[in-house]
Amino acid sequence: MAPRVAVIDYGSGNLRSVEKALQKTGAEPVRCADAAAIGGCQAIVLPGVGSFGDCARSLEERGLTPVLREWLAADRPYFGICLGYQILFESSEESPEARGLGHWPGRVMKFAEVPGRKVPHMGWNSLAWGSPDPIYAGVPENAYVFFVHSYYPAPADESIVTAWCDYGVGFAASAARNRVHGVQFHPEKSQEVGLRILENFARGLREKN
Repeated sequence: MAPRVAVIDYGSGNLRSVEKALQKTGAEPVRCADAAAIGGCQAIVLPGVGSFGDCARSLEERGLTPVLREWLAADRPYFGICLGYQILFESSEESPEARGLGHWPGRVMKFAEVPGRKVPHMGWNSLAWGSPDPIYAGVPENAYVFFVHSYYPAPADESIVTAWCDYGVGFAASAARNRVHGVQFHPEKSQEVGLRILENFARGLREKN
């Protein structure tokens, strides 16, 4: 039976590419703009486009913040993409007044403006492994994935970092603990590598249910 995956719609960004990629893995994406719609889903995917502050505010206004915190605290399957990864942390330089979900300690930092390095970081870059994560099963080290971002998480506990990337500074391209995963890149735009990562996540849902 296809696992039902809640794709969180907080009013920003094109969700269709994420939904199509999940469908290719055999999962059933369910677009959710409020807490009630999440019922019956086995996992949450939170894509991210926009600012940290707008995301935090929209989740709060839609009544999703307490539901997400409860879901994460229960270690239920979660996959955050870009801003959906950043919002797992406590705060961001982008929106100092906004509170993230605070599931992991740490702050989201902005790339420093330095000669020869464009911000945002946009395009393909390679991954170097950190702590093991089953979503990377079958993905070779130094695989290239697609990034579009000006900010990156700096976890207080680096043991959760599952992949690093170098863009003039080494940053946590992904992190995970148990069934909660977050990636700074866009798997839905990362061709075969990105699809493999999402397939691994979906396979984990089928194996647990």
